[in-house]
Amino acid sequence: MPSLGADMVEGTLLHWLVHPGDVVHKGDVVAEVDTTKAAIEVECFDDGVMGTILVPEGKTVPVGTPLATIEPASDRPVVVGDASTAIPDGQPPSAVKPAESVRGEPISGPDGTAEMAHHATPLIRRLAQEAGIDLTTLHGSGPGGRIVRSDVEYAIDAAQRGTPRSEPIAAQDRVRSDEPTKPRERLGTPERVHHPSSPTAVARASGYARLLARTSGVDLANVSGTGPDGAVRARDVPTAAPVSEPASAVAESTRAQLADAAREIGAEAPQHDPVAVRKVIAAAMTRSKRTVPHYYLSSTIDMDAALRWLEETNRRAPVSARMVSSALVLCAMARAARTVPALNGHWLDDEFHPASAVHLGVVVSLRGGGIMVPTIPDADTLAPPAMMDALRGVVARARTARLRSSDAVPATISVTNLGELGVDSVFGVIAVPQVAIVGFGAVTTRPCAVDGLLGVRPQLTATLSADHRASDGAVGARFLNTVAEHLQQPEEL
Repeated sequence: MPSLGADMVEGTLLHWLVHPGDVVHKGDVVAEVDTTKAAIEVECFDDGVMGTILVPEGKTVPVGTPLATIEPASDRPVVVGDASTAIPDGQPPSAVKPAESVRGEPISGPDGTAEMAHHATPLIRRLAQEAGIDLTTLHGSGPGGRIVRSDVEYAIDAAQRGTPRSEPIAAQDRVRSDEPTKPRERLGTPERVHHPSSPTAVARASGYARLLARTSGVDLANVSGTGPDGAVRARDVPTAAPVSEPASAVAESTRAQLADAAREIGAEAPQHDPVAVRKVIAAAMTRSKRTVPHYYLSSTIDMDAALRWLEETNRRAPVSARMVSSALVLCAMARAARTVPALNGHWLDDEFHPASAVHLGVVVSLRGGGIMVPTIPDADTLAPPAMMDALRGVVARARTARLRSSDAVPATISVTNLGELGVDSVFGVIAVPQVAIVGFGAVTTRPCAVDGLLGVRPQLTATLSADHRASDGAVGARFLNTVAEHLQQPEEL
């Protein structure tokens, strides 16, 4: 069970997208986990074959609990399938039909022929199976003809309208799966998550809503959710089933007690409840201020060279691949964290533990209020274009509460950027157990001395909030100077 921040203690396995015996590859989405903050798509961390499912759908387990096992592909006689597709003893290989790759890659048969499997991930295959869609009738709109989620959704809509699924889809009607999309409802009811092997359907709902539903005896399958993709929110549960006045009072009291207990154990509140979000933020910030001796530094960085390089690079790039200055700033910060490791790590058991990689936590302001801090893993290895793509992805997924397990990797250092709101500088509060957070303000033109003459240059104020137990001011100053040096040579980022 992945962890989404230091305060998360458990998660609910919503549904599996693969079965034992299926071939999986690194990066494939294999399951969906529900937390009180967001739904997390769990990505496979290695290539292999799905082994044993250890946690069934609908079960809530603590963070760190193994969900399933992955076996090396060489340990299985076929590429994908179950025991029924294994090669019988004594039967020649030519009698066995070539297997299909889960990723939709051609698998060569013994006679040198190849079958082109459907270009789709396990998630898309599951969605198509639930909707009764034959993937061979679809035209993939993704790279290399890959079938994406929007293709399946369009086929579902076309089937309801009586339009043949094989009808070509106009470009303006297609939405790429990697672009933010508006939550859709089908057949007038919110989307429900099903599993072919499950006796009952699992409703899409936040962990907190599930907790309230269990204690109040509400069946989530009968609740109309107001969240993304029809997800049931905590505020949807109290009005889901009419109860008598005494029962309502008891349920309200129970919910209050559960909320207090959740806060005591550090469980995070659902993001759609502004009051609960503020309480969680207050608890985390109070804990940080009470236990971490902060020290603060600030530095003004000349952004002239960085912006000139960025302008020239964007001029040669297509519109979809253009970058903003934040990508350069985050690259410079990640590389500085690698150069000055005393600020990259965690304070645990009264000592500092430096991290071997730079996992950058990005503070994202949510539209409904509050913040979320998803992670960009191995940020120090990303070039500016890759950093721009990663930044777009985590911000979009955080604001739609659809995070991936890679977004929940424990951050080793965090960044907060309020430049887009016109703020000149921001001093962040350290997220325990990290030991530093860097703040960036807006890039503005300011008067300054340039080669002994008064001039006007674009400048940026960078701030550092650091844990005095792990480092001193001299180390923090070296870190900020390293950030500035990298931004003077953007072509080397």
